[in-house]
Amino acid sequence: MPDPRKVLATVTKATELMRRTPGRAGSVVTLDAADEVMVVGDLHGNIPAFRWVLTEAALDRNPTRHLVLQELVHEINKNQDDRPDLSHRLVDLVSALKCQYPDRVHLILGNHELSEITGRIIGKDGQALNMRFREGLQLSYGDLCDEVYKAYIGLFSALPLAVRTPNRVFMCHSIPDGVYLDDLDVGVLAADEWPPESMKRAGAVYAITWGRDTAPETVDRFAAMVDADLFITGHQPCDEGFRQANHRQLIIDGTNPYPAYCRFSTRTPATIESLVRSVKVMNVLSAS
Repeated sequence: MPDPRKVLATVTKATELMRRTPGRAGSVVTLDAADEVMVVGDLHGNIPAFRWVLTEAALDRNPTRHLVLQELVHEINKNQDDRPDLSHRLVDLVSALKCQYPDRVHLILGNHELSEITGRIIGKDGQALNMRFREGLQLSYGDLCDEVYKAYIGLFSALPLAVRTPNRVFMCHSIPDGVYLDDLDVGVLAADEWPPESMKRAGAVYAITWGRDTAPETVDRFAAMVDADLFITGHQPCDEGFRQANHRQLIIDGTNPYPAYCRFSTRTPATIESLVRSVKVMNVLSAS
């Protein structure tokens, strides 16, 4: 069993570093110092894919490369329903990585982390994922389970909503549904703390993490609202690990069988075609 006191210290430090990330203003991190960015799809506790990512990112040998991660919690686990969700282990690993590379590792808020902040239950395949997550914490941390969980909520509440690059690529978890755009308060992107109403249905934080609208007119409107040209998002499963959703949006998925990432230069003009060409699918299953 991991030492819960060490986990608490690491998660607490990572939380502080999230808020102090260079280039962060409000809830957006701008990567002016990055030459290259590697964006990973939703991982949902996929530790083998995370290990693959670490090897591919090679942050120790690439000092101007940044890594953007999303959606760590709520394991995709259809074959072992008799055990708790252990995706908290990935939160611990990413927290340690943030401590190791505080300026170059970024974790953006996803709807599953938001569900833990707000207590909104997410169900999948007949299971309450939040409950399974807490069962996994109890199994790993025993009497200190509640204290560790509180630290996780602090970490999730400190995450940025988006990361942007100098060549106008905007990385967030999803594009808000068009029905919300008329009243969407994008001022939340400039806020250090999110008002409770912004995390409820139709609120800006909710919309940016839960949206599934990929209509060209919707993405055009949102691009104008956030002053971006292109988007890399997660949230939606992709049969082949990724898909071009429209003329501005690339969706990537980090779950099995085809976890994917996109690695691209921030110093040259980007197009949706260049982003799609930059996607790599990790051959995790054959390597395990």
